[in-house]
This record gives sequence, C-alpha cells and structure tokens, in this order.
Amino acid sequence: MGASANRLNVLKNIAELLNEATDIQVTLQEVLKKLLTLTGLSTGWIFLIKKNGKHKLAAYENLPPALQYNQLSPMCKGGCWCVNKFNNGTLHKASNIIECQRIENVTKQEFGETCGITHHATVPLHVGNERFGLINVASPNKTFFTEEELALLEATAHQIGAAIKRIQLTKKEQEMALREERNRLARDLHDSVNQLLFSMTLTARGGKEMTEDQEVKETFQYIQELAQQALSEMRALIWQLKPIGLEEGLMKAITSYGEMLNLHVREKIIGIGNLPSHVEEVLWRVSQEALNNCKKHAGTNEIWVKIEHLKREVVLSIKDKGCGFTFQENNMIPTLGLSNMKTRVESAGGTFSLVSKPNYGTEIQVKIPF
Repeated sequence: MGASANRLNVLKNIAELLNEATDIQVTLQEVLKKLLTLTGLSTGWIFLIKKNGKHKLAAYENLPPALQYNQLSPMCKGGCWCVNKFNNGTLHKASNIIECQRIENVTKQEFGETCGITHHATVPLHVGNERFGLINVASPNKTFFTEEELALLEATAHQIGAAIKRIQLTKKEQEMALREERNRLARDLHDSVNQLLFSMTLTARGGKEMTEDQEVKETFQYIQELAQQALSEMRALIWQLKPIGLEEGLMKAITSYGEMLNLHVREKIIGIGNLPSHVEEVLWRVSQEALNNCKKHAGTNEIWVKIEHLKREVVLSIKDKGCGFTFQENNMIPTLGLSNMKTRVESAGGTFSLVSKPNYGTEIQVKIPF
C-alpha cells in the first residue's frame, strides 16, 4: 500500500471511531492506541490543557517505565517544551521536538528505563481558534519524523479536535435540557403540590377555629403543623430545582436561600469576575448543601460566606461557629452530603477542604480553576 493510501486508511479508521464517540477520556485512549497501531509507532500520550495553562494526562500508551515512575508523576507534574510552546502560542502545527524534556528529567533522576525513547513529535489538538491540548508520539531511537508522518498527525489531531468540540456541544445541550426539565418540574410542583399543601394549611386552621372540642382542635393543629412543615420542605425543593436570584449573581442566590432557611448570611466578595456556568453551578450546589447542613446540625443561624475571584481561580469559603464535630484531615468524609460536595468540586477540577472542631464550628473551602 502506498503512503497516500496508508494515510487515508489511517484517517478513515480513526474517523469511524471518532464519529461514534460520546466520552472524551475513553475516546482519546482508543484513538491513540489505533493511531499507534496503524502507523507502527510504539509510544504516545495526549495532554488536555486548560486556558489557565494547566495540563492533564488524558491518555497514554506504552510509556517507558521511567515516565510511569511513582504513578505517572513525571507526566502529571511540571512543564516541558511542548506544553510551554502550546501555552505561549508558538505551536501551531505538527512538529519535531528536538528532545523530550520529560525523558531528559527522568534520565537525570534515574527513575528507570527509557527504552530508547529520546525524541517525539507533537501536534496541537484544535478546531478553528479553539485549542484543547497536545498529542505526542515516539518510538525507540527515532529522532526525526518525516513531513508525511507529521501531515498524518496533523490531520488526526484536527479530527480529534473536532470530536472534542462536538462532545462538548452535546454535553452543553444535555445540560440545557436538564436545566429546562428542572424548571418544568419546579413549576409543576409549585402549581400543584405546593398549592395543595397551602390549602391544607388553611383548611386545618379553619377547622381548628370551628370546633370547641379540645381533642379535635389538637388534631387540626397537628395537621396544620405537618402541612406547614411539608410546605416549607416543598419550597426548599423547588428552590433547589430552580434557584431564585442566580441570574443576579451567585452570592445573591446564596443569601436568598439563607433567608429562606432563616439563616443570617454574612457575605464578603473579593475581586470581580464572571464565572463559567459549570463552575457557578458547582459552587451553587455546594453552597446549598453547606447552608442545609448549618440549618440542620450546627445549632446556629449565623454563617459566613466569602467568594474570592482570583486571576484564574475562584475560592469559596463557608463557615459557621456552631457545634462542629471531630474531623481530622485525610480522614474519610463523614457524611454523604459532604462527600457529594467533594465529588462535585473534584469533577470540576477543583479542590475541597474541610475543617471542623467540637464547639468551634465548621469551615469548608472550595478552589476551582477556570
């Protein structure tokens, strides 16, 4: 098979895989493996790089032992020439990298065998003006990649970039559909169950006033209290489905939710910035859970909320001076609610920390880069 025919065959195989892709992480691993198999190269890895310049090892195949040292630490930490070129905007197309800086580092530190790999080719993953990361490929003792090989890598990278964009748009559409479904459910609950509970409250109050029998009065009083409690919980559920005030900013939504729970929220905002919708959503859900915990467990109605906008990061701090509980760092998160907070934050690429001590209150801090 000629070079052109082989190139078309590679692109066809990869295109078929990408056209069915729905998960970026899984897809990148499968595409990388197929690319190496079809081109006869032995090793490859893909970095996804955020707008703040931080990279993530998204896929890898047949890395030498030295690069896998300490759970892939040489690949996950620190910079290198190709990532630096990507971040400073000088890497626009497939190119030979003279030497791999990560290989050079692990060789100096004697982390293990490098299996003859010293150089690699690199190409940015992009579509239009949007850039997503890098794909790197290498083989033992290979120090130069031909124009034909680089052209194939560039075409593959363009396909991957287009697939990433398509998956992101699909995910955004799904999130919008979910948000609309939440709004519809909130409207239905408000128009039906919420109104029924309100009517039950009024009926029980009226029944209590119409009878002279003390036992009947107490029964109506009990029904009224149950209906009122259910009404409060229903309103909180509707609030969670469709937060009031979020369009006016995250802090406004948090303080309004606190008011609904009869909490006094002491707010502080440092800096100014517009948050991406997915980051705002995570911070909002974490805040809801934190305020709910304060209402149920802290034994205080005062809570301090601080949002700090940094250059490439937002920091949310929520603390109370309530009863607190015994908790040591590195211990298992004690409740499902707190565990869900941590999971939400980490899924957005952020960090979650918790500090609590009996009689000194509880504080959570969330940091999310964007």
